Amino acid sequence: MTVDNGTMVRAFEAQFGSLPSWLVRAPGRVNLIGEHTDYNDGFVLPMAIERAVWIALRPRSDGQVKVRSLDFDETRAFMLGDFRHEAEGWLEYLKGVAWALQDAGYPLRGWEGVLGGDVPIGAGLSSSAALEVVTARAFAAVSGWAWEPKAMARLGQKAENEWVGMKCGIMDQMISAAGEAGHALLIDCRSLATQSVPLPAGTAIAILDTATRRGLVDSAYNERRAQCEAAARFFGASALRDVTLEMFEAAGDGLDEVTRRRARHVITENERTLRAAEAMRRGDAAEMGRLMDASHVSMRDDFEITNDALNIMVECAREEPACYGARMTGGGFGGCAVALIRADLAERFVAHVDACYRQRAHLTPAIYISQPAQGAELIAVQ
Repeated sequence: MTVDNGTMVRAFEAQFGSLPSWLVRAPGRVNLIGEHTDYNDGFVLPMAIERAVWIALRPRSDGQVKVRSLDFDETRAFMLGDFRHEAEGWLEYLKGVAWALQDAGYPLRGWEGVLGGDVPIGAGLSSSAALEVVTARAFAAVSGWAWEPKAMARLGQKAENEWVGMKCGIMDQMISAAGEAGHALLIDCRSLATQSVPLPAGTAIAILDTATRRGLVDSAYNERRAQCEAAARFFGASALRDVTLEMFEAAGDGLDEVTRRRARHVITENERTLRAAEAMRRGDAAEMGRLMDASHVSMRDDFEITNDALNIMVECAREEPACYGARMTGGGFGGCAVALIRADLAERFVAHVDACYRQRAHLTPAIYISQPAQGAELIAVQ
């Protein structure tokens, strides 16, 4: 189901009998290149997608936050200032954001609303970050303080790290908060400096959902993070971002084989990400595609985070002439791949990949064509 402002306003009216005071949205994201570089202080190149999480809301005067979830068909609530972990599930993300905002000194007002979205859950498109950022956007609207994308991204990350308990990097919240229509965002994950990078003319992004879910294989993620940290210590660096390819080639043989391959992925991926941003600025879709292809090989062979479904999906995408390049995207072990394609041949591309993947993987994919979307925003109520 596609969710838009009309859908959310009608849902709010059905729930509360009036128009909402505010309507806010925050998009999911797909990372074009730069995987597992974020927690190594490196570079990433994500874009906000046209699928988003929405909240229609109005203020309350009693300090309560009461929300109807359309996706989960339930209404839940909590009191501001009385934060406690009570259960797993979607409300903990809202509660965590409220806790992080209050802890940072932002005055908060209660509200009631309807929550809905069309970012697939568990597909590696950052539905959780979109939920955190849209919650912050709702609190900014109802509480009357200015929206600051970078600050809100940091607090969304804090909510996920310290309240929800997932040790994610900053990329997902940053692109959801600060995305720019028509552009990807090159993010320096150390400084949070950003540069807008336009999608090459005549291209679109295909998001290829394998219908496999990783369930964020925490042990594998934490293992790779520890391997990257060990490699950085070996080179006397604070993070692998500071290790050049020349340094790696000169001394990398001193690492054990597995750690060496993990480090090689991160070091070469940072370089690919910077080259990809340059290629996009030049409008060089072919070079961008080659870099995406190389990124997938590195994640498959050196970082070992693909699975059969992701590899099949990427192969199917690359066989279609409309495709410039394709790679897995997200944490790995399932979820989505991403492809840069000719926009005018999108329909043909989708038909080929759908049929190819069904035949080889015996699974039904979901394929979304997207242009880069705007980050979190306040929408006029219509």
